[in-house]
Amino acid sequence: MKASLSIKSIAWGTLTVASVLAIVTALPSFTKNNAPATIILSAIKVTDGIKAPTALAFPAPNKAWVTEQTGAIRLIKSGKLTNVVVLDVKEKMIKVNTGYEERGLLNVTLHPKFAVNGKFYIFYSRPYKNEPGKPHFNHTDVVAEYKMLPNSDQADPNSERIILTQDKPDGNHNGSGIVFGDDGYLYVTFGDGGGQHDQHGAIGNGQNLNTWLGKVLRINIDVDSTYSVPKDNPFVGKADVKPEIWAYGFRNPYRITVDRASKQLFIGEVGQDKWEEVDILQKGANYGWRVVEGNHCHNPENGCDFTGFTPPITEYAHSEGVSVIGGYVYNGKQIPSIKGKYIFGDWTGPVWYLQKAGDKWLRGNVTIKNYPATAKITGWGEDQSGELYYLTNTETGPGGPGVTTGSVYKIIKNQ
Repeated sequence: MKASLSIKSIAWGTLTVASVLAIVTALPSFTKNNAPATIILSAIKVTDGIKAPTALAFPAPNKAWVTEQTGAIRLIKSGKLTNVVVLDVKEKMIKVNTGYEERGLLNVTLHPKFAVNGKFYIFYSRPYKNEPGKPHFNHTDVVAEYKMLPNSDQADPNSERIILTQDKPDGNHNGSGIVFGDDGYLYVTFGDGGGQHDQHGAIGNGQNLNTWLGKVLRINIDVDSTYSVPKDNPFVGKADVKPEIWAYGFRNPYRITVDRASKQLFIGEVGQDKWEEVDILQKGANYGWRVVEGNHCHNPENGCDFTGFTPPITEYAHSEGVSVIGGYVYNGKQIPSIKGKYIFGDWTGPVWYLQKAGDKWLRGNVTIKNYPATAKITGWGEDQSGELYYLTNTETGPGGPGVTTGSVYKIIKNQ
């Protein structure tokens, strides 16, 4: 990494000089913008005092869980942050840095039948014990299942069932997306292994179908063992291909969410030095990294072959933002003006919407009143009624002991 040119954010990639100096060849895409009207919304602060929030889950109408990057899941009840710790995996994790950090407790999602079975899933980073003469890894990413204690707001800390693990050569680009599709299967996103430009092997991990890195996986966790592979996964039975893979060619697919209406899965894909993108997940699709970044050649810088790549539904340059934070399609009832629109943002603060228009997706600006000027967006959430929330942090990382600068906001109609 060239320190003179880059500043790192939390878990979502590299912050770089905004100007784009090279003219690059463009993919055929759906991203041309007709500048739809700006939408003005408001926000109310639900709570603050959170340490580096990364994800939200809503186990009941008056309850929310917020994950802290340092390892705890905190309970918000009736709009107030409580002292209840649903689960704390700090002792299982790597020790996170106080400043720039992409590892930690990064996500949580509920089982579709959570109300009955009390199961939920987390994504966290644990240490890797390196041995002389063997490949070196920075840490191991873990997807694990936990169960709630009966009649309690706390999980059983001894109920952990490891679903899968992935050793990581570098500390960044962890992906960490976990979500259940409408089909009942768990979708898991992994970044390309980290470092810069996917310099892993001859073609990079993103294009290597014999690794989970740079991929979206699709697995069945409702089994007695760790998981099984659905028979209709696109690469089942193919030689030298991981059968868990559903789609590939990703750099850092940081967030993945389901549109409750269309059942489509949307991904915020963090770019390298020039472009951020949003994708709709398709079975067996190749999204092009490291050959392309967004709709543009990356390696090689010019004259790349776009054949077989699935283009993003939108992209934006680093003159507008530096690290996309994937959001949700709005399916609530309180804000009719954004019904059916995909709401997402950038770590540095801008918020946009995507609106389907024929075979294109148009991108418009969203102005949120009461948005704190110094805050960074670190995640989004959707409650049981389809209303949307966003997470912020005024620090660039977890901060030191006692630093709790994270907040939760709910998006509401313009007031």
